[in-house]
Amino acid sequence: MPALGLGTWQNTDPEDCAAAVATALEMGYRHIDTAQAYGNEEDVGDGIARADVARDDVFLATKVWIDQLAADDVLASTEESLRKLGVDAVDLLYVHWPAGAYDPEETLGAFESLHESGLINRIGISNFQPEGVAEAVELTDAPIFANQIECHPLLPQEELRAHCADHNIEVVAYSPLARGEVFGVPELRSVAEKHGVSEAQVSLAWLREKGVTAIPKATSESHIRDNWESGSLGLDDEDVARIDGIDRRDRRVDPDFAPW
Repeated sequence: MPALGLGTWQNTDPEDCAAAVATALEMGYRHIDTAQAYGNEEDVGDGIARADVARDDVFLATKVWIDQLAADDVLASTEESLRKLGVDAVDLLYVHWPAGAYDPEETLGAFESLHESGLINRIGISNFQPEGVAEAVELTDAPIFANQIECHPLLPQEELRAHCADHNIEVVAYSPLARGEVFGVPELRSVAEKHGVSEAQVSLAWLREKGVTAIPKATSESHIRDNWESGSLGLDDEDVARIDGIDRRDRRVDPDFAPW
């Protein structure tokens, strides 16, 4: 799984979404993230088809929404997602939240069926806390590949990241820029000024230092490029310690059905 991907949440204009995906792929991105709930799977598929990049080179992930987590609905909605995306399989399919129709045995059993049939290459979970992660691992024969969670310098998620590492589960960070809140944080600004880069690049480089894959949302070419250039930013131990020392905590995604 490439360590930096393009997130597509709220990218609901068909042309803008397809153009952003194509721009990112042709710039060098090889990881695209979407979800049934985003309402843009067809547009993401258009962008992948538009780019001069082989499908086999693209790591594509989508997520099953909470009202589609009964076994039959998982199967039917995933087939619909594949149709919209214009692909035979996705590289990673997530349970979007352990909420709504989520039943651990039934839902994950359906995911295993999709995995066995080759329609998905990897099983993922999203927004799972340690107890939910452990339960998912216990219930599946196929490995749980990744847990996608909100993670950024204002919500570092140390305990959950360590728990996932104990189970050999990758961590994927959504909202890795805290939905814009990283801009202006003094510690991030000082590191950014030291390196002559943006706070966004610093935040993404910090996540990479922690072994976390980031999927920042971006629509304009300039933001897509700025995020991409974080891959060449090296943080030293002093930089990492300064960011680790941020004492502000700010969770940006907190629906009523969240498991925390």
